[in-house]
Parts: sequence; structure tokens; C-alpha cells
Amino acid sequence: MRVIEIGHIVAGPSAGLIFSELGYDVIKIEKPGDGDIARRLTDSSAGAFPFYNRNKRSLAVDLGKPEGKEVFLRLARETDIIIDNLGYGAMDRMHLSYSDLSSINNRIIYMSIKGYAAGPMEKRKSLDFPIEIHSGVAYMTGLTNRPMRVGGSMIDMGAAMFGVIQALDALMEREKTGKGKFIDIGLFETAMFFMGQHIATYQIIHRALKPINEEGFAWAIYDFFDTSDGNQVFIAVTTDAQWKVFCREMNLGICERSDLERNEDRFTKRRDLLALIAERTTKMKKVDLIRLLQANNIAYSELKRPWDLLSDEQAANNLVVEDYLGDRIRVPAIPGGGHIARDPPNIGQDTDELLRELGYSELDMEKLKNIGAVAFAGIIEQKRVHNL
Repeated sequence: MRVIEIGHIVAGPSAGLIFSELGYDVIKIEKPGDGDIARRLTDSSAGAFPFYNRNKRSLAVDLGKPEGKEVFLRLARETDIIIDNLGYGAMDRMHLSYSDLSSINNRIIYMSIKGYAAGPMEKRKSLDFPIEIHSGVAYMTGLTNRPMRVGGSMIDMGAAMFGVIQALDALMEREKTGKGKFIDIGLFETAMFFMGQHIATYQIIHRALKPINEEGFAWAIYDFFDTSDGNQVFIAVTTDAQWKVFCREMNLGICERSDLERNEDRFTKRRDLLALIAERTTKMKKVDLIRLLQANNIAYSELKRPWDLLSDEQAANNLVVEDYLGDRIRVPAIPGGGHIARDPPNIGQDTDELLRELGYSELDMEKLKNIGAVAFAGIIEQKRVHNL
């Protein structure tokens, strides 16, 4: 199966990454000389390109030139899925819309990922954070009068995942009909889905919710607790059976109270309960508290930063190694395991290989290069990445 990815930064490349790890041949279309904007991100976003673009082949082609467009059309005739993550109408203006491409390949599945799906705002340009603000995600994530962004590009990646799910369904449908399909994914619609629980809750309780970290969760014991050695441990007690065990092992002295047997009853007394538990945990070292929680199968977590996962024993099972611009780095694979074969490509690294596959002669390739319709990255050693 072949996938063409036309996109920048996160959403489109995320969809391409997922397909690539599922074993699809993903070809990343990039403008000669410029490439994906993520290639030029630095400092706190320097890892964006190498994370989202391993396992792909790069074809540097100028779709604004007739000869470059012809290269793309040849490729599209032999492609199963297109990922279009350019701005609204960009592919239409180049006459490379779903309508155009399905006329030469009616089996093609065309995944469009934009800020907004079809509707009154479909032409509106947007990005992850503006969508978080529009959809209520920033409100629920932040504090009162201080909306905040989620600590990762969750909306972009969520849209990519919904797109892949829809594309896989379309592939199965194609087996019956023999025809492809247009898939319309919006970042806004993705974020709205993520807020579905809160939208439903509002209609049931008939009042506005505070941001989730002020409103509280449904569970009475679901919070951070300090320990005697200056650490914090998050403890989650969600069932009534867990409460009995936790209460006994922590020697809270209230385990026989009938008004605390059920979570909803404990929730109304949450403030007093949390204070009592905190009084116990501040007399315990972190290691002792964790040992107690582990021994009694109580959910807990230690606060970590993303880069702390490089030395996390559980995370090590899902990290893969790749080479990028001289650095060997470790990054997460897709959950469930995937097919890992290539490092992130240089711009046009695979142009010559792909043109030969499309039947272009050496003379044709030289002509395309000379008029700027395509670009080659030169001879680059293709290394393999390895599971740790």
C-alpha cells in the first residue's frame, strides 16, 4: 500500500508516521529547497521533524511547475491514500483535489485534514492552539481566567488518528465497491469530540463547569500528596473496594464509617479526606508510600517530565533509535508496535529512486532537475533504525 503525504509540522506528518509504522510505503512530498516547515524549527520544537517523519521517503517536487505536477500525477495513479494537510483550497488551486485525482485513479482515498471540516468555518485558517481555544479544551485545561494549551499537539495528533481510522475503514469499503473516498477531518471537530463528556455534563447538571483542575474529578481521592522527603505522589482510589484497602493500610482510622463507603459520599467530604491522607503521607518517605500502594494494587504515579522517560523502565520497551543530522536519538514508537525501517529523510533524499520507479529515464530526470521541477539530495547513506 502506498501513501502520499502533503503537509507540514504535525497533523499530516502524524498520519503519515502512523501509516509508515503500519508498514505502508509513505512518500513525503516536499517543495525543493524548503521542505517541511518543521525542518527549520529550533530550540523547544527542534525535535518535531525527526519525531514525526521517520520511516518515510522524501520526494522533492515543485507542484507549481507543469513538469512537477506531472510527476505527482504519475505517482497518484499508483497510490492508495493521499494525506492533504495544506491550507483550505491549496490542492484545488493546483487542480489536485479529490475530484481531480479520483478522475485518474478512482480507487484513491483522499484524507483532508484542515482547521475546520466542511461547514460555515471551513475556509478559516487555524492551528492546534487556536482550535483548543475555540473548542473549550484550553478553558478546561487551564485555570479560571487563564486558559492554557495542552502540553503536546494533541489536537493535531488526534485529527491524524481519526483520519487514519477513517482511511482504514475506507480501504475495507473499497474492497467491496472498488472505489475510493473523500475523508474530511477537522481539528475543530476532533477537539469538540474530546470535549464531548463536558458538553453532555453541562446539559445534565444545568450549570457551567469550572476548569477541570478546579472543578475536581469524579473521584474523592484523585490528587497529589507530599511525602516526608520532599517528593509528590499522585494517588487514585476509584472503587469502594479500593477505598477499604487503602483506608486500612494507611491507618486512616475511619474505615468503619458507613458515610464513607461509597465514592459519591466520600466525594462530598473530599476536602477533609485529602487533608487526613496528606497528614499521613507527609510522615512517609516516597519509597515507603509507593511500596504500600504497589503491594495493595492502588493506582499511583510519580510526576515526571517527558525526557525522564528516556530512563523509565516501562518506556524503554516502546522507544526506537533513529539518526538525525548526526545525532542518534530515541523516540516513542506507535502503541501496539510498528514497522521501523528508515531514519527521517533529507529533502529529496528519495527523488531519484521514486522517479525511476515511475519510469523516468536518466535523461528525463536530468531535465526535470535542470528546470527546477524536482530536486535530489545527493547520495545519502540510508541507515536503519533499531529497536532497543
